[in-house]
Amino acid sequence: MSKGQNSGGLMSSAGLVRYFDAEDRNAIRVDPKTIVATGALFGIGILVLNALAF
Repeated sequence: MSKGQNSGGLMSSAGLVRYFDAEDRNAIRVDPKTIVATGALFGIGILVLNALAF
């Protein structure tokens, strides 16, 4: 590769960073604690169902 060519590493990812940092006003907002609690309850529910299945 010669000195004049740009590999595009940082420049190509800069657009993605801006895209994912932008907040959409119409997006559904969910608190991260809600996601963790839902996952924990789902896991506990699976364990209970496995225990009842024998």
